[in-house]
Amino acid sequence: MFNAVRRNLLVKATPAIRAGLVRPVQRSFSAAAICRSSDHKAPIIQGPGGTPGRTPTDFEQATGDERSEHLAAMDGNAYFDMGPLYLNKKGTKAEPTVVPSGAESRIVGCCGAPGEDHELIWIMVEREHEFDRCPECGNVYKLSDKGFDAEHLAPPKHEHGH
Repeated sequence: MFNAVRRNLLVKATPAIRAGLVRPVQRSFSAAAICRSSDHKAPIIQGPGGTPGRTPTDFEQATGDERSEHLAAMDGNAYFDMGPLYLNKKGTKAEPTVVPSGAESRIVGCCGAPGEDHELIWIMVEREHEFDRCPECGNVYKLSDKGFDAEHLAPPKHEHGH
């Protein structure tokens, strides 16, 4: 169908182009693999690539955050913080649950404040908001101003002696 429409348009447009009534539009397109900024600070993280004649492994062709995640796993570390955010009290407007993040937003899964369980609800906690609230339990979340803070990532301490 597309080819039929294209042929029809070309047949109708060709006489007008030949008569000089319509000029064909020339669009320039270019792609460059160079950075034109003089203050490009992001490191380029890439692997060696595959050996000629064979398919590269995931590790050999990984770049960016994926490669950093592979390298951290090889050292026995976790590149992304995938652990739970431990809550020992319900967040309020006065004292919200602080979500560690260096980004402008973070997705948090809420399954209830301590003592109040509900189905998992995903909430986008954004820095531009004063706070974000779970619509089910009312727990209030806020992004930290300091980025990742080990104090908020540690599991709760047991105070009853075991």
